Amino acid sequence: MSKPADPDQTLLKMPSLRAVKCFVAAARYQSFTRAAETLCVTQAAVSRQIRELEDHLGTALFKRVGRSVELTTAGSLFFDAAQLSFINIAQAADRIRDDHGQAARPRRSLTLCCSPAFSALWMAHRLPSFFSANPDTDLNLVTTQNFLSMEPGIHPDIFITKMSRVRPGYISVPLFHDRIYPVCTPRYLEAHPEIRSLEGLRNGLLLNLSPYGRSQVAEHVDWGIWLAIHHLDIEDRLRRGPHYFNANDYNLLVQMVLNDQGVALGWDHLVGPLVERGLLVRPVEEEVVLEETHHYLSYREDKADDCAMIRFRDWFLDQCGIQSNT
Repeated sequence: MSKPADPDQTLLKMPSLRAVKCFVAAARYQSFTRAAETLCVTQAAVSRQIRELEDHLGTALFKRVGRSVELTTAGSLFFDAAQLSFINIAQAADRIRDDHGQAARPRRSLTLCCSPAFSALWMAHRLPSFFSANPDTDLNLVTTQNFLSMEPGIHPDIFITKMSRVRPGYISVPLFHDRIYPVCTPRYLEAHPEIRSLEGLRNGLLLNLSPYGRSQVAEHVDWGIWLAIHHLDIEDRLRRGPHYFNANDYNLLVQMVLNDQGVALGWDHLVGPLVERGLLVRPVEEEVVLEETHHYLSYREDKADDCAMIRFRDWFLDQCGIQSNT
């Protein structure tokens, strides 16, 4: 009978490699937040791992200095050894991959749900920057006007809606208010200078977004409401004036405006880039801001620590000019 091997005391005394990995990242960036972003975990997870490592070693490894952290004397000693060990491990792994062929990176997938207008006018021209930074992540985009009664079997990881609580089990982050103003092309404005006034605008060829078939929890603003806010009654339009066109397809309305077919209300987050590029202009300065409502990014709470989710959330908030606090 062979004698059982004695426990390897060196291995038994080793701290958790996960904790050491968190420590090295935090020491390198002098920030628990940056370490969490790099490792695709939460800041609380990094803090917990480092606290366990300090308990294991019996001494503090960091001291706080303002909003950053610095290594203690013991921390500096441990960092030098830990970083060298990780470099050696990484180099050995690279040599093995080079010799035996690098395994394909696991692909990640997220299902995103938003309105057709948001996907076409906001997402489409921004997505290349996400894919170039995240080549291992696939997006499955589902568009709908009715977020409350979607087809069975659709369970999005992310919603972009005007609802602060689209479903149970989601974390919602407020984004921006609606800013709504008239838009047309420069050529149309030149041909119809009368629309530079509110009265002339009311009597012009108006392309209107109707609420039909749209699941809108927040206020729906059409030309009648927009003009009423500015003390004009749409019923006072000239009886022999241009026609008034209704559609519940905002992409269609924007395309009609770009084709010089009239004036539509523009939601700033959707048409703002077209205005900045000079493709559309604002014939009047007046606008309506819905300060009581927000758009929201809502993501599954059970995937809050998922690497792909974190990267998409942070990319999306950055595109909105919002700094992530998690």
